[in-house]
Amino acid sequence: MNFQCIPGVSAGMPLSYPLNLNDNIGSVSNGSLTLRPCCFCLFNFMSTSIPERSSAEASDSDCDLQQNMPRHIAIIMDGNGRWAEQRELPRIEGHRNGVSSVRRTVEECARLDIEQLTLFCLSSENWKRPSHELDFLMHLLEQYMIEERALLLEQGIQVQVIGRRDGIPARVLNEINKTIEITSENTGTTLCLAINYGGRGEISDAFQKIARRIERGELSAEQIDEKLIAANLYTSGMPDPDLLIRTSGEMRISNFLLWQISYSELWVTDKYWPDFEEGDLHQAMEIFASRNRRFGGLTSLT
Repeated sequence: MNFQCIPGVSAGMPLSYPLNLNDNIGSVSNGSLTLRPCCFCLFNFMSTSIPERSSAEASDSDCDLQQNMPRHIAIIMDGNGRWAEQRELPRIEGHRNGVSSVRRTVEECARLDIEQLTLFCLSSENWKRPSHELDFLMHLLEQYMIEERALLLEQGIQVQVIGRRDGIPARVLNEINKTIEITSENTGTTLCLAINYGGRGEISDAFQKIARRIERGELSAEQIDEKLIAANLYTSGMPDPDLLIRTSGEMRISNFLLWQISYSELWVTDKYWPDFEEGDLHQAMEIFASRNRRFGGLTSLT
């Protein structure tokens, strides 16, 4: 069962919420959960205070970012575990510290009026972690959904989720639905959480939906085109990412938004996610603004 970015859906409806934190303690034993180093960050991203920049610093930086601003930024948050290992800390401490980076990034995108920010929280291939780690993720997710609603409303952030619901405890789904519903009228930045998400799985699910319509005689094979496929993805109605950011220096996409990033500009930093700051976001946006996006065409010489 999947979630389709629809606010206020009941736990039994197939929708697309990305909170892939699979598990009830029992349903995760054979699943593999490779928690992306930043999974934990998401769930409590507003819990750590962030120092405010001076008005002069903000205005100077904002002027530089106004031109060619990306409409939609997607981030593969990576490196929490390695960040902790470098400091001889348990991996969980990397996740805890990643929370601050999530909050900084979400708040900065909201301040800059970025239309959408999509964060890769948990991959559908990530069900290989120990049950205690999955339990902890579920707890963080549930607490985030409960404790951060007021702040999400205050900042005008609308929460949406893409991914499969399979394995997510009912109590967690309930809190996810409540948060999506309560923020559904917000008109600021859309925060899309990709949880239990995989790009290949999303495309497979889309084709299954289309195939069922063909079986019912509602469509013919000749009617299948890119527009129809996009309309059946979890991200239906969302803009494609203009800028894809990945932390930790890894040069791969990791099955993230495979259909949607066809023409996204890519920016990779060697920094681990817990060290990612507003300045890094600004640098990525400045490089994005300097690039000539031709979408397969030619640059005009006039």
